[in-house]
Amino acid sequence: MSPVFVVADDHPLFRGALTEILRSLPEPPTVVEAEDFDSAAAALVAHPEADLMLLDLAMPGTSGLSGLALLRAEHPGVPIAIVSGTEDPAVVTRALELGASGFIAKSSSLDEIRAAIAALMRGEVYLPKGVTPGVERDPEVGALIERLKTLTPQQTRVLTMLGRGLLNKQIAYELGISEATIKAHVSAVLQKLDVDSRTQAVISLSKLGLDLDAARAV
Repeated sequence: MSPVFVVADDHPLFRGALTEILRSLPEPPTVVEAEDFDSAAAALVAHPEADLMLLDLAMPGTSGLSGLALLRAEHPGVPIAIVSGTEDPAVVTRALELGASGFIAKSSSLDEIRAAIAALMRGEVYLPKGVTPGVERDPEVGALIERLKTLTPQQTRVLTMLGRGLLNKQIAYELGISEATIKAHVSAVLQKLDVDSRTQAVISLSKLGLDLDAARAV
């Protein structure tokens, strides 16, 4: 049975290029493509035993690392490598802290991408040449990352929607659960993040660097 890879990128040309690279591997995988975050999440639901996901940080439907945090919480057994136009060491560090298995720069050559895939399939952590993740220099951000790791998948999903500016009623509709349940989730999220309001929760996420406008432009 061939391996299953999910390629999640909103740029058709780059997504197609990744797919062609994957299909040229010695053991060509089944490739599932996703053009936005919702279809990426649906792809993992449909293929929970996927061998690897290549995830763009700047797709419609999510902001930067928040998508990674959500998918890692929901599918802890699927390796997820970030594919991004940014090589900022701080972003790389935070991606790894949030559970990424590797980080591939979009400026990489075809051979480098093949080498990255091979390393990831061996269970190794792959990073771009010359990029070394450091230690989180901001103690507040480091503490926030640890708090994010304590959220359940549903709480992470709710937090992501708060970051999108959705109201409790809208979140309840999207998730198909009661508004009272959403209120309970929001309260739990605020407690775990050690903040007093939804606004403070969103501000905390911005400190983590979840809204990567520079990456979204690439």
